[in-house]
Amino acid sequence: MKVILLEEDRVVKVADGYARNFLLPKKQAIIATPAAVKQMEKRAEANKHKREELKNKMQALADKLASQEVVIAADAGEEGKLFGTITNSDVVKAVKDTFDVELDRRKVNLNERIKAIGEYLASVKLHTEVVARLKLKIVKK
Repeated sequence: MKVILLEEDRVVKVADGYARNFLLPKKQAIIATPAAVKQMEKRAEANKHKREELKNKMQALADKLASQEVVIAADAGEEGKLFGTITNSDVVKAVKDTFDVELDRRKVNLNERIKAIGEYLASVKLHTEVVARLKLKIVKK
């Protein structure tokens, strides 16, 4: 049976029982009639513009994040070793303070464990096609 997956806006062929017993009752798909396929194509075209707009917005944000250094103050000992490590949550908080931008901590990738004062690089996945590079500067409180 051919159905339209509503979440992905695409036509797929699935087993009849899977469609009747799972996809259709949970409203995750509809039967692929010619009218429904036309409607899906129109919806996909409209969503294409929204996705492109979102991508451009995220690219602008990535450029903004890459333009400055994010400073994080942390407790450190005499030799510059931190009393703990800098985590994704610390980076998210520092970005919020610096740029007034909310990030998802799960999208932040610290390329290495930050255990000392210094400069580091991190990346943030803002969109499926956009990754921002962050320059982190860890300083002693």
